[in-house]
Amino acid sequence: QVQLVESGGGLVQAGGSLRLSCAASGGTFSMYAMGWFRQAPGKGREFVAAVSWSGGSFITTDYARSVKGRFTISRDNAENTVYLQMNSLKPEDTAVYYCAARRGIGPYLGLGEYNNWGQGTQVTVSS
Repeated sequence: QVQLVESGGGLVQAGGSLRLSCAASGGTFSMYAMGWFRQAPGKGREFVAAVSWSGGSFITTDYARSVKGRFTISRDNAENTVYLQMNSLKPEDTAVYYCAARRGIGPYLGLGEYNNWGQGTQVTVSS
């Protein structure tokens, strides 16, 4: 099992940017596909972005339609960290953001496909 700790959340005005980080420990990070999900008040947890493992010859990413073109997921295997760069933030991006991991190629988009989760970090976008 890998342990995940998110950071970087906060309060930002609409149109602003934030970068979330997720530090992993306890596993071989490069062998894990990683994802970001979010949960707004009163709503279910939803997919945001995912990145494949880095055990192959190339890395692939995937995004929810609502964030494509504004958010970028990336991974740094030397730092055992996955990032979510969020630009042009909107009030509807307000949510608790969760990092997730599972061994495998990926990228995985389904909530149930992940078996390791962080505790979440709050992102609030004011209008």
